[in-house]
Amino acid sequence: MSEQGPMTEAMYYILLALLHPGHGYGMMQRIKELSGGRLVMGPGTLYGVLNRMLGDGWIVFTGEEGRRKNYAITDEGRKALLAEYDRLKRLVADGEMLEEECRRREEDEI
Repeated sequence: MSEQGPMTEAMYYILLALLHPGHGYGMMQRIKELSGGRLVMGPGTLYGVLNRMLGDGWIVFTGEEGRRKNYAITDEGRKALLAEYDRLKRLVADGEMLEEECRRREEDEI
């Protein structure tokens, strides 16, 4: 996989949702569930990102059931998701310095 830039939050959650293949409405529900209700994705955003990911080879169209189009994550999509997860973990680890600084300041104020 080539070096990728940071993913948008929408991209990250769509790929997470597609660890279990599904259709658009199901993805929107799963994303809401995965984010604890913090992220509510509309169809315009969802289908715009899905089209981009199809072009990038991160997901595939697996067929239709009536009007529902089904998608699945590809191996390349899994690699991209894992790379983003690793990047986010590094950001959090690097941010521990902030917590330490806040604790120090609180202790100094006591």
